[in-house]
Amino acid sequence: MALKHEPETQLASQNEGELEQKNDMPLWRMILVITSCSLAMLTTTASNSAVSIALPTMEVDLEIPQAALDWVVAANPLSNGCLLLLFGRLADLYGRKKVFLIGSFWLVAFTLGCAFAQDALTLDILRGFQGLGSAATIPASLGILAHTFPPGKVRAVAFATFAAGAPLGGGTGIVFGGLLTELTSQTWRSPFYLVAGITVLSMITALVSFNPDHPSTEEDQRVDWIGALLVTTGLVLIVFVLGQGEVAPEQWSTPYIIALLIIGVIFVVLFVIWQFHLERTQDASQNQPYPSSGSRFVVLSNFALRRLPTPPPIMKMSLWTRARGRVAVVFCIACLNWCCFQGWNYWAILYYQNYVGYSPLRTTVRMVPMFVTGLLCNGFVALFVGHIPMTILVAAGTALTGCSALLFAVINPNAVYWAFGFPSAIVAVIGADFVFACGTMYVAKKCLPHEQSVGGAVFQTMTQLGTALGVTVSTVVFDRVLESRAADNGIDVSDTAGLSEPRWLTLPAYKAAFWACFAFGLCACLLTVIFLRVGVIGHRDRPSRSPTLTEDGEGQKTVINSVRQSAEKDKLENGEDQKS
Repeated sequence: MALKHEPETQLASQNEGELEQKNDMPLWRMILVITSCSLAMLTTTASNSAVSIALPTMEVDLEIPQAALDWVVAANPLSNGCLLLLFGRLADLYGRKKVFLIGSFWLVAFTLGCAFAQDALTLDILRGFQGLGSAATIPASLGILAHTFPPGKVRAVAFATFAAGAPLGGGTGIVFGGLLTELTSQTWRSPFYLVAGITVLSMITALVSFNPDHPSTEEDQRVDWIGALLVTTGLVLIVFVLGQGEVAPEQWSTPYIIALLIIGVIFVVLFVIWQFHLERTQDASQNQPYPSSGSRFVVLSNFALRRLPTPPPIMKMSLWTRARGRVAVVFCIACLNWCCFQGWNYWAILYYQNYVGYSPLRTTVRMVPMFVTGLLCNGFVALFVGHIPMTILVAAGTALTGCSALLFAVINPNAVYWAFGFPSAIVAVIGADFVFACGTMYVAKKCLPHEQSVGGAVFQTMTQLGTALGVTVSTVVFDRVLESRAADNGIDVSDTAGLSEPRWLTLPAYKAAFWACFAFGLCACLLTVIFLRVGVIGHRDRPSRSPTLTEDGEGQKTVINSVRQSAEKDKLENGEDQKS
């Protein structure tokens, strides 16, 4: 029988220790910890959705060209998604509370700065710096929750509430962003004040409730700055190309778009190779030397060992292969589900405002059901994650999110809101809530104590990439269908946003964009059903007298009887006492 890899063995002992761990934190502090982390997630999402709902107002007030509007939205996710891994590693090494508080302060400062911007360029730059704060708080929050709450009902509630912060933040940004933009004299600037205020509240509750940081248990506490540079540069270039490819002078045929995409992919590939090299170096032993004499790249590996530092990797590549690759499947499902959810969110707002002609306030009212469903999903996950297999929850969630896009793909503009818009808003957020809650809990189970923030950072990075990819692909589909229909009718398309073309011309383009979003949701559901075979991931707080089906580090199922194990343990201890 093959022996387990070292990370899997450590995970097994970690899980055994966590099951016996007790949380003596007072109830009020538990509530404040969960609230602070959830508010951090809420503000991250709300700052983007509020900007989306206020885009038409910003366009007029700051005289932003249509082609430049995308950067107002994309600047924050660009910096946020590309630096999550680095800040996750720093949080694990130097203290999650410290990184959380610094990130929150940074977020408050640049969010207020966005409210005072007087031109598009300044707003774009400030939005980019604003994303750095979120990149620090989110991985730190996931690490804090995983470290503070051992497996049990409280952890399920904590992760479900934190997960609900993402869709609730989207709903909050849309609802209150639309209300403030429509009803206040500061119009689009008011939502930034709101986000800054919520972030201050999150920071205050963190100061009161978070446990003090403990020194890292790692022997080697160096930071992999080479890996951080490679992955950050690669992701920045790829996300930039995804955001600009459709608005470049020659679109995707523009030379600098092609060149930057190739360079970005090369940097990401180099990052993967570098992380593999560092992990093999760290795991090398006398019995398994690295590089081995038979390796094809022995010369290159020896050169790297002599000339370059060998700190612990910023992201172990073995993380993706744990539980027989199920962790990688969870990451991919998160990416695809966010392609669908954020793509639907983006095009639903544009459909209501640009096609139907609704004001931000009327658009907001039609998105309110998403806010309510997010609250209900939070309670559902917290109650049933310890009873329903993860595969069922994730499959149902991704299928329902895909159905939300499907309803808009077949929408009849003359039908009442309750026929298509209402059910779509109801089910859209379910997949985001289920996938985020179950996914982050599953990744936390498969990460070692000093990897919790990094594991959360990888998960969040995949959702950010999904956001960029989903909006980009659906935009390409929208533009191509619009251009094709316009050419067939002899119309010159000068505005790809659908602001000046006849409504009958843009409707097929909107529907095509929603079909693209539905395809992402369908892929996420199929990936779940075919490859994600995971049982119940929640743990019962009290041992059961009946056999319990659990999943070990290798993804194999084992029958465990808690009472029998406890009795055997007591018997062994009594025997040792008699001998002594």
